[in-house]
Amino acid sequence: MKSLTRLIVTLLVALAGTGLWPGPAQAEYGDVVINNYSDAAGMRPVVFPHWFHRVRFRCKVCHADLGFQFKAGGNQINMLKIIDGQFCGACHNGEVAWSAENCNLCHSALPGTTTQVHESTLQKLAPPPPAAPASAAATAKK
Repeated sequence: MKSLTRLIVTLLVALAGTGLWPGPAQAEYGDVVINNYSDAAGMRPVVFPHWFHRVRFRCKVCHADLGFQFKAGGNQINMLKIIDGQFCGACHNGEVAWSAENCNLCHSALPGTTTQVHESTLQKLAPPPPAAPASAAATAKK
């Protein structure tokens, strides 16, 4: 049995070294911070791991079937709606995924964090803003 395990490990290491073994799963989008109501309610803003959900589901599951708009902050999500089975509550009902009683699993952003897409692929691929010419920087210091 040990020799079989050793053989499998050796093969996996060899595959990884050749580049034939697939790398980690990639997703197209980063996290979405949702803070439409959280700060006002005394809760931390929500960090929605869009990439994690996107790896498992097609876009239509949430954006067509559940009615999520394609815009960070474009949905009027609150805990009453979630508990009622709308938006996140369609799956986060204690049967498909954890239920709304586990507040800190979602409400995990720093207080005051604005609603935004954070660490998205598009942000990482965007070219950096052009640097100011040296003469403009020198003029600005005067």
